[in-house]
Amino acid sequence: MSTTYGLHRAVMLNRNGTAVMFEDRRRTFAELADRVARLAGALKALGIARGDRVAVLSLNQDRYIELFLGVAWAGAVIVPLNIRWSALENEDALRDCRPKVLFVDAAFAAMGREIAERIGSLPVIYADEAPPPGSPALPDYEGLLAAAAPVADAEAGDDELAGIFYTGGTTGRSKGVMLSHRNLMANARNALAEGLAGENTVYLNVAPMFHLANAAAMYIHFLAGGSQAVQRAFTPERLAQTIERFKVTDILLVPTMIQMFVDDPSTSRYDLSSLRLIIYGASPISEALLDRAIEKLPTTKFVQSYGMTELSPSATLLPWKDHIGEGRAKGRHRSGGRPITMVDVRIVDAGDRPVPPRVVGEIVARGETVMMGYWERPEETRKAVVDGWMHTGDGGYMDEDGYVYVVDRIKDMIISGGENVYSAEVENCVAQHPAVAQCAVIGIPDAKWGETVHAVVMRKPGIPVTGDDIVAHCKERIAHYKCPRSVRVQDEPLPMSGAGKILKRELRKPYWEPKQRQNA
Repeated sequence: MSTTYGLHRAVMLNRNGTAVMFEDRRRTFAELADRVARLAGALKALGIARGDRVAVLSLNQDRYIELFLGVAWAGAVIVPLNIRWSALENEDALRDCRPKVLFVDAAFAAMGREIAERIGSLPVIYADEAPPPGSPALPDYEGLLAAAAPVADAEAGDDELAGIFYTGGTTGRSKGVMLSHRNLMANARNALAEGLAGENTVYLNVAPMFHLANAAAMYIHFLAGGSQAVQRAFTPERLAQTIERFKVTDILLVPTMIQMFVDDPSTSRYDLSSLRLIIYGASPISEALLDRAIEKLPTTKFVQSYGMTELSPSATLLPWKDHIGEGRAKGRHRSGGRPITMVDVRIVDAGDRPVPPRVVGEIVARGETVMMGYWERPEETRKAVVDGWMHTGDGGYMDEDGYVYVVDRIKDMIISGGENVYSAEVENCVAQHPAVAQCAVIGIPDAKWGETVHAVVMRKPGIPVTGDDIVAHCKERIAHYKCPRSVRVQDEPLPMSGAGKILKRELRKPYWEPKQRQNA
């Protein structure tokens, strides 16, 4: 079943129903299907063949939905690029997957041109409203569609590659997660089995559309036959305006976005009564934030999804009933929930043996949602997927009722504002500063972002350096959200284990132990 199946079904059952709403545009399912078929025709005219990669670097817009569907319709592979990455990071991803074409919007036209010039053989197509900036003018998306004839759906097979989604890299180059049509549609069916969407829903694409979490939600709602709205970028008041304007019923946010939304006084001026469901991920929601959100949105339910890109992405689900009442009294709102339908989850020890309830080990999962593998990284794929089980790298435990609690990130991943930051990547950058003798990067608690990136640096004797110097050094080399927000510079060596490894748990203690005592 191809990722285009939901569109075909919607056209058959409700061809004149509203499919997509963006700013002043509304399109029916029939109109959307025609544009998708023409886009596929345009891609074929550009020489895009089955299995070729098509990259996108853009803020949210309705054309992004068309690209997800049109690329699949052509039998090609979509590669959504991270809008928060630097040009060098996106260039690295493009060199890795070697797409045949790059689509950009107004915000990223300049970056797209810059990258394409360095690569030397990458056509760039402009997909936005205003005329493309710069000269010569880039080929125009709407012009390509107008000139193209619609083509039949390639009807990609279950096991054909549908998309490559890049994760944060731990030791340099980011890994491209290969997801098949089976992976993405299995995740959508699993979500529908949990009752997460229906034909009367209006889902708002407000989370960044390059994120698999939002793409997965998009596929879920197409399969359910509901309508979709699109917001170009998140701000609290703009979100409130869009909910009121399009009578949005369902959205996906990270807890940081929820906090900004419920705490912004301007959002109280809008009618938010249509909003029935907020799905959130990246981290559990705090009790204080949950209370404020319930007060602000009394008709809205909250559901948490835990997972990762390599699982397409959902592994567990925490329903609304466990955020309130008896579930909350039992502390279940601090869990990631129980395994979602058709996904097995286990906690295993270092030998991949299941451990008893409440014993901490590594969280592993299996099902039709487990990735095809990492793009051109067979050895890393073999390490990650063992006998069909995806090793998440997250430490956690499962209670007697099947609720999964994430207690540590084995890979030292930091989640700041819903974005994954891998400490080793930041450490590699910090270590390049000429004054740095030794460094470690950890996540420390933050009321707004959940966690922020903190660096501990031992400087070389006789070379002056400040925390501001380290931050400025990083901002020239990696995306700003990955850069340390705080730095401790010291002359003493960092604490080391007998094996010569930095003891990050000792560095974390001053920040996390007081928080754990307060939450006890």
